[in-house]
Amino acid sequence: ANKLVCAERVDVKESVRGQTIFIIQTIPRDVNTAIMELLVMAYALKTSCAKNIIGVIPYFPYSKQCKMRKRGSIVCKLLASMLAKAGLTHIITMDLHQKEIQGFFSFPVDNLRASPFLLQYIQEEVPDYRNAIIVAKSPSAAKRAQSYAERLRLGLAVMHGEAQCSESDMADGRHSPPCVRNTSGHPGLELPLMMAKEKPPITVVGDVGGRIAIIVDDIIDDVEDFVAAAEILKERGAYKIYIMATHGLLSADAPRLIEESAIDEVVVTNTVPHEVQKLQCPKIKTVDVSMILAEAIRRIHNGESMAYLFRNITVDD
Repeated sequence: ANKLVCAERVDVKESVRGQTIFIIQTIPRDVNTAIMELLVMAYALKTSCAKNIIGVIPYFPYSKQCKMRKRGSIVCKLLASMLAKAGLTHIITMDLHQKEIQGFFSFPVDNLRASPFLLQYIQEEVPDYRNAIIVAKSPSAAKRAQSYAERLRLGLAVMHGEAQCSESDMADGRHSPPCVRNTSGHPGLELPLMMAKEKPPITVVGDVGGRIAIIVDDIIDDVEDFVAAAEILKERGAYKIYIMATHGLLSADAPRLIEESAIDEVVVTNTVPHEVQKLQCPKIKTVDVSMILAEAIRRIHNGESMAYLFRNITVDD
């Protein structure tokens, strides 16, 4: 970082020929500026003949846009191509929204996990955690919640119903009407219509009465879904609500909504800067994951195996 001057002009002040360079780039509020900075820095190092350029990106931006919806684009794939073109040869990141995103890259990606740190926080900082139950706020989060529940030897509850908006249910253009053409040719095939989905009323599968409810997810950005889930869990008898997530984006009015909600504590890691949000809401707590990122950098620099950082990590984690 001290070899580069980041402004409108980027110069490499020292020789990096034949060296392995690590670019540590966190993603602040202005995500597009951070991406552009990373691309320009990587390209400057590439043209200065650096041997390896490794990006350390704790939160990979646009990771939710990893599948086609409506007539949009798969931005995550575009970003992977841009990083490769700029000169990056390796990426260290943490808890990608979908593990399959690693397939977008033409170079190695180390997708580290924050779950050991969050599990440790539950064991050490949640009073009477043995009386807790792990909650998935939607069926799509059930695998992650199951992983936490099995490691902590706790019960599992899953929420589903009309209040949830699963990514797979979002409009993707399949219901667009066919073009009407006034032609005398073939009338076309009469395709069977797909029945519209009708979600049942909100339901909690699992008993949360008299328990501590711990909702786990990978990203907490817009908190309306979490606030609604906390209210339902309170109605079902949970006496304390925790939210555990790796990436605390907490955009817009998230701190105020959390402060006014039934949520008792939101625990996120420091993959994304959120000091301002913590000042606005004392319920937000931070878990430091710099240790595992530093160890990953050390192992790559010394040519050591990364397998130690993925011990006991299963396919579903």
